[in-house]
Amino acid sequence: MPDHDTLYAALLARDPRFEGRALVGVTSTGIFCRLTCPARKPRADNCRWFADADAARAAGFRPCLRCHPEGRLPPLVATLEAALAADPARRWSEGDLRALGHDPSTVRRLFLRHRGTSFLTLARAARLRQGLAALTKGSAMIDAQLEAGFDSASGFRTAFARLFGHPPHRMQGAADLRADWIDTPLGGMIAIADDNALHLLEFTDRKALPQGLRRLSVLAGGRIGLGRSAVTDRTEAALQAFFAGRCGRLDVPVALRGTPFQVRVWQELQAIAPGATRSYAQLAAAIGRPTAMRAVAAANGANRLALVVPCHRVIGSDGSMTGYAGGLWRKERLIALERGYGIA
Repeated sequence: MPDHDTLYAALLARDPRFEGRALVGVTSTGIFCRLTCPARKPRADNCRWFADADAARAAGFRPCLRCHPEGRLPPLVATLEAALAADPARRWSEGDLRALGHDPSTVRRLFLRHRGTSFLTLARAARLRQGLAALTKGSAMIDAQLEAGFDSASGFRTAFARLFGHPPHRMQGAADLRADWIDTPLGGMIAIADDNALHLLEFTDRKALPQGLRRLSVLAGGRIGLGRSAVTDRTEAALQAFFAGRCGRLDVPVALRGTPFQVRVWQELQAIAPGATRSYAQLAAAIGRPTAMRAVAAANGANRLALVVPCHRVIGSDGSMTGYAGGLWRKERLIALERGYGIA
């Protein structure tokens, strides 16, 4: 365990690097928390430190109901996720939540805290995934539309275009690049690959995803279809090993589409070991451009190969979490996960 001063400083900063490494017990309340808990911070002399929840419970502390230090989801989140898994094509609304006795604002707040997105957004993504799977298998448009839970073809096309940047009929037939969905513990991802390399891997709720898809479509001459290749299967297997804690490096062949400067930055990102982080200044120095920190940050933001090109490993010079297109909550969880790999 780090010393008291280090842990207390991490508690005040809500430092995600200590996720899974330490918990704090507050003697004045009898509660133990994650160091990232949003609750009001205790005095330093009221803090005790524990390596895990079992040790904190054995010392007589009870778990915080805000940060859930035992890793358990609130029952409401678990219940609704189970309902979504049982019927992914269901069209959920705030009225449905009220009918089940839930306050929609409470549901939204809990899902944003624990999943980084709202329940209704997750439900919409699940429906789109159903439609995408049906189209990939060669289903007619009307069948895919009904399987996705949309009452009208225009509604399905609008939702699909919002995600992919163009209507679904443009993604059928022969294609050089093929798009498919991959599920991960941090949400769905869109993978686009050909027979030789991965060209795009993005979380489906990233705001810039349609823009990235349109740009890739232009670079590929519009030849993006639905389906997967052996590279897609390899990417999915690598992601499963990564999230299971078996391998910190996603060994997947990639096509880096960008300017020479961007490609150089992305290659340097790939050289950062799992469990390690770098600042923008360190990254700029590593590529021999120590004054190009802003350009390095821009190249970081232009990365379209999430996790495989690990731009989430770049943090502020002061150790703070900086922006991440996939959401800061994902960045915090990814860095916490990679701490378990050590630095190789």
